[in-house]
Amino acid sequence: MFKQKHGWYQDADHAYKRWGAPIPVQMSIIYQESRYIGDARPPRNHLFWIIPWTHISSAYGYTQALDSTWNHYKSQTGHPFADRDDFGDATDFVGWYVEQSHRILGISKSDAYSQYLAYYVGAGGYRRGVYRHKPWLMRTARRVQSRAHRYGRQLAGCRSELEHPGHWWWPF
Repeated sequence: MFKQKHGWYQDADHAYKRWGAPIPVQMSIIYQESRYIGDARPPRNHLFWIIPWTHISSAYGYTQALDSTWNHYKSQTGHPFADRDDFGDATDFVGWYVEQSHRILGISKSDAYSQYLAYYVGAGGYRRGVYRHKPWLMRTARRVQSRAHRYGRQLAGCRSELEHPGHWWWPF
């Protein structure tokens, strides 16, 4: 995927260097939330079961972050112009969130399963264990973990190429 999406590896690597969130964990969370669709939104409510109305939440973009969480991120990081539909901002947000979960909840940054649960239910919900009553969410978190492991293996096979791409030589 990094070979197909110019700049994505650099964005994810920057978030890793800034926050310590492993690239496979970032990418797996973003995939789960939006399937890498930058303008993703949750479904709409319908008026009279027919007319599309408001969205069921304020979630938006690669991260599906709610307005309140995104605004908190922007104020905490001094990044007031961050956009949820910008991939670099999305990886930075996920990196920041992983760091927050690590600092506040003690979750290992490489534990994609627990990081996703905290990402989905928030720090308070994670602390209260609300995910334990949501078997579908725990199944989803296992998929996030499995995908992160797969991404890690794939990244190991091409990391040096991504970090040191070949240069085309122009003789004139």
